[in-house]
Amino acid sequence: MLRYVSLTLAVLGAALLAVAPAKSRPQPLLDCPLRDAPYSVGSPLVDVLLNPQARKLTEAATAQDFSKLPPIFIGTKPPTFAAILTIKEAAAIGGADLKGLPALDAQLRALPVTRADKIARCSRYDDDRPVFKLPKGKVHLLLFEKINGFRDVPSVTAAHAALVDMARRKGWALVATDKAGVFHPATLAQFDAVIWNNISGDVLTLTQRNAFQHYLSQGGGFVGVHGSAGDPVYFWDWYPDVLIGARFAGHPMNPQFQEARIAVDSRHPLAKGLPTEWRMTDEWYSFKTNPRATGARVLLTLDESTYTRKGRFGEPLDMGADHPLAWTRCIGNGRAFYSAIGHLPETYSQPQAVRVLENAVRWAASRQHCR
Repeated sequence: MLRYVSLTLAVLGAALLAVAPAKSRPQPLLDCPLRDAPYSVGSPLVDVLLNPQARKLTEAATAQDFSKLPPIFIGTKPPTFAAILTIKEAAAIGGADLKGLPALDAQLRALPVTRADKIARCSRYDDDRPVFKLPKGKVHLLLFEKINGFRDVPSVTAAHAALVDMARRKGWALVATDKAGVFHPATLAQFDAVIWNNISGDVLTLTQRNAFQHYLSQGGGFVGVHGSAGDPVYFWDWYPDVLIGARFAGHPMNPQFQEARIAVDSRHPLAKGLPTEWRMTDEWYSFKTNPRATGARVLLTLDESTYTRKGRFGEPLDMGADHPLAWTRCIGNGRAFYSAIGHLPETYSQPQAVRVLENAVRWAASRQHCR
């Protein structure tokens, strides 16, 4: 009997020992970008808002009460504009004096970055890896939809529906996910192209970034839709400067949506089935530089004489006679396409805009030599 009791206690003790560490073991930290970086005026605003001391210092230096800003700008859970702004942009939106930013920067850099801070910074990232069963003999497409910054639900929903319908019509195998863990070498290797549906905000960990870059350099394809290049601030320089090839400058306001003329380069490989020009209504992006300067081959240009070009604060958004709207780029052996068309939901049923996306997806997934 005593032997039985002793054996039972030993088994229970072993079981408790096996369970206890799982409860007390600290959560592993994701390798999210800026996880270990000091606080600064260049930090994502959301990270400043997540730390009470950093927020207090910032509000004092800018004479702003962030709680009085529109909720969309100060949210700490994605999607939030705070993920695509720094203190400087947020202060400008609130009309604050920016003269005190250098002193604030020094104060912020003196703050400790604790483990709790790191966990909070990484909470908007994930490493969840979905598993897909893809049919053989078809083009395999990954529709990526994780958004940490600005999420315009109508445009995201309309683009999703249009791409799903397009894949059905063309016989392509398309799967969608909002899990960034899909950016893993073994998972990406299953796909001919990755489509970013109006992605806003930094969404990939450092490991996931490396997997994506390797995938493209080895011959993968990328299609970026509208908001996927529309953030005011980026925390991954490679994405806007190399993959896209230009940084967002702004779009007109008052009115935000206007009819404009689009011209097509009929010599471009993606021009098949498109007219030489057409007119449509959408939100028109301008960029800080011309993507041609980074090697882009432009498919569509925007006629600036056909719409007004003043930004949110009245700033001019002129790019001149050559205003690229959609283009292709070669990334190593891979193919990248970006189109700034796509804010209004009805855009995704506009025949020419749909044809542009069809041609782009087919080209990006073709595995052909990029030129």
